[in-house]
Amino acid sequence: MVMNWKQNSLKVAIFLGTYWLITALEKAGILLSYHVQILSLCCINVILAVSLNLINGFTGQFSLGHGGFMAVGAYFSAYLTINFQTPFSIALGLAGLLAGMVGLAVGLPALRLKGDYLAIATLGFGEIIRVIILNTPALGGARGLAGIPPYTSFGIAYLLAILTVVVIKNFVNSDHGRACLAIREDEIAAESLGIHSTYFKTLAFALGAGFAGVAGGLFSHYLQYMAPTPGQIGFMKSIDILIMVVLGGLGSITGSIVAALTLTILPELLRGFAEYRMIIYSVLLIVVMIYRPEGLLAGKELS
Repeated sequence: MVMNWKQNSLKVAIFLGTYWLITALEKAGILLSYHVQILSLCCINVILAVSLNLINGFTGQFSLGHGGFMAVGAYFSAYLTINFQTPFSIALGLAGLLAGMVGLAVGLPALRLKGDYLAIATLGFGEIIRVIILNTPALGGARGLAGIPPYTSFGIAYLLAILTVVVIKNFVNSDHGRACLAIREDEIAAESLGIHSTYFKTLAFALGAGFAGVAGGLFSHYLQYMAPTPGQIGFMKSIDILIMVVLGGLGSITGSIVAALTLTILPELLRGFAEYRMIIYSVLLIVVMIYRPEGLLAGKELS
């Protein structure tokens, strides 16, 4: 117990020290507002990657609808803060709750499917959400939703990223998480031992969707403008998140964090090679997948 207390105290000290260091560097002018904004985006992507890893990596499902859950949280929180001046913390909580409920509604029928069929079903859901937003004038329609308050700061994004990692790590280590791991390894064997696979798959799906909704709320109040384009809330966004999970390693929270940071910062570092940026980015991904097909930290964690 004493050792656990010391380890937890050390982790808290590292988290707080990192935040204070970044804040001090910003005040000293070493880190510009641009750098802090990129760090905020890194934290948002960490939430998205870790929450999708719960579904794809730890539970063994294949979801391509994470961008849709993110869109639900992004637009709902923005709608609340614009039209009802809802406090940001409440708007984020309600956005996560709504996204989780939508994930529950989608997961109950869709998670009876497996493999590619589940991927197609969740992909269709994400596109349905995008088209609904596209044709809803109250959400800005095709012109997008502007005037979103700039509430997302590095401190809030950093705190919620840590909270996401802690909650999902504890969930994976709990009895419910062990049941999800058993389903991933062999669903038939798990059911023969009395594990209700539909219940646990839906639970993980709803939990991951809820955190995606929170990330969406942070994202909309970071950009201050949302548009129903495939790259921002649709299919391509879901693919970006999936790449982070696969690159980091399925079933590795640490891997998802490392990949989210890498794939957020790397395109910015390559801006000096404007015309070749995406080519270099793509080649690097191909090289990593050739030599590390299981991901950077497949199934491994840094304690």
